[in-house]
Amino acid sequence: MAREKTIKENVITKEKTNSTEKAKRSTKIKRVVIEETENVAFPQKIAEQEPSVSAKKKILFVASEARPFIATGGLADVIGSLPKALAEDPTYDIRVVLPLYADIKPDFRRRMSYLGNIYVPVAWRSQYCGVFSCVESGVTFYFIDNEQYFKRPNCYGYFDDGERFAFFSRSVLEIMPFIDFYPDILHCHDWQAALSAIYLKTIYIHRPEYRSIRALFTIHNIEYQGKYSLDIIEDLFGIDKYYTGLLEYHGCINLMKAAIECSERFSTVSPTYANEIKTAQYAYGLQDIICKNANKLTGILNGIDVDSYDPATDKALFAQFSAEDLSNKKICKTELQKMLRLPVKDVPVIAMISRLVSHKGLELVKTVAEDILHEDVQFVLLGTGDYGYENYFREIGRRYEGKASINIAFNGDLSRKIYSGADIFLMPSVSEPCGLSQMIASRYATVPVVRETGGLYDSIKPYGAGGNGFTFASCNPYDMLYVLHEAMNLYKNKEEWEALMKKVATTDFSWAHSADEYKKLYNDTLKAF
Repeated sequence: MAREKTIKENVITKEKTNSTEKAKRSTKIKRVVIEETENVAFPQKIAEQEPSVSAKKKILFVASEARPFIATGGLADVIGSLPKALAEDPTYDIRVVLPLYADIKPDFRRRMSYLGNIYVPVAWRSQYCGVFSCVESGVTFYFIDNEQYFKRPNCYGYFDDGERFAFFSRSVLEIMPFIDFYPDILHCHDWQAALSAIYLKTIYIHRPEYRSIRALFTIHNIEYQGKYSLDIIEDLFGIDKYYTGLLEYHGCINLMKAAIECSERFSTVSPTYANEIKTAQYAYGLQDIICKNANKLTGILNGIDVDSYDPATDKALFAQFSAEDLSNKKICKTELQKMLRLPVKDVPVIAMISRLVSHKGLELVKTVAEDILHEDVQFVLLGTGDYGYENYFREIGRRYEGKASINIAFNGDLSRKIYSGADIFLMPSVSEPCGLSQMIASRYATVPVVRETGGLYDSIKPYGAGGNGFTFASCNPYDMLYVLHEAMNLYKNKEEWEALMKKVATTDFSWAHSADEYKKLYNDTLKAF
């Protein structure tokens, strides 16, 4: 109690130093509420008088990538699609902030307008911040320019990623007066944007114009949390040591943990994954924080951009088709077999498009790969990842030439040809926050076989129970092999297989339902104190 009293007195003293400025403002501010975290107090919530009613709800997305500008994974698909779906509602003003990476193509750069520049504090440094913008699908995108941080190939993987995304996150708060846009909700995604929520509730919360902004933090993959040494909290992130307890977790800075604590609400990308991350098996050490804040947690299943992934209009396909008329899918399969130097045969083509890492279930595949290839099937794989997996599958391709096509690459055009030309899509993930590949494959009438985890469980239901694919529950390679055999046997019954293909292709994976769920979450976030 004595410690809490001392901290409250310190906060009140800080407020008094700004009393002259505050007296000039009409905002009525309630007292700062302090809560203890890891034995150190920090401002949890600051409320002011109700903001004036606005014609539109203003949402500012903060993310490190978004299609069509820059993409390395599923996050880019979400940030490219969800704002677009929300912007169709005229009661919302949706905007997005991204880094201006060197890898953004010139065609997109030529569409951008230069708005000007400011200088952004990064701890003791003051860094140039150029601001560009363009409109894509009814959504205004802002791009943060600093060549020291972003004029380099690739988005991630540098020794100074902490500083790069500290600059980016701080820039988001600093450009608000510059672009004259103070959102109702700051919607931050994954650890690269976590500091936006943290800065909002530490450095900026004492500024009246920021006090009504609520924070929503979305976890796309809890494995990557933004962990750094505690001794750089001031020098790199520019955050007072007073807030050490907020950022510290298991002896180091953990940006994801702090963003969860700072945000009025946090979410993840499927209902099942929201429950899974409460356990040690899936939370990568954050289960205690997740459970502590479980009352703030929501799981909303991602959708896909059904306009982009439309077999009736997709120019990457050998031939267009639709759920109503699947006849041209046979052309896609035949031409894919020719392209990948596989015999043109009426056998099930089993495909995988995946990062080659362990949590994608590749150990399951390795255990029974030769059992699968002894069947009358063809196997197609596209992806890059761990060196050991790349070498293993290359060897499989060499040994089973004419039955297996192994493509160690990241190739968007080829991926669409595989989605449309394959018969069965295998996705045996050990963990999968949401997964988009099973939805994309379904859109192209390719039947998914998945393990029941995360978003795979929420999106694919077993054929035997009237569902839209084949599923297995345990991390057992022979359970996977069993349901693959079920799928291969059904393939022989052309009438039933075509009926399943049509059911799979007409499953609604659009953003319409998910966008409505996010609107409910935004309303809950605005009501939270």
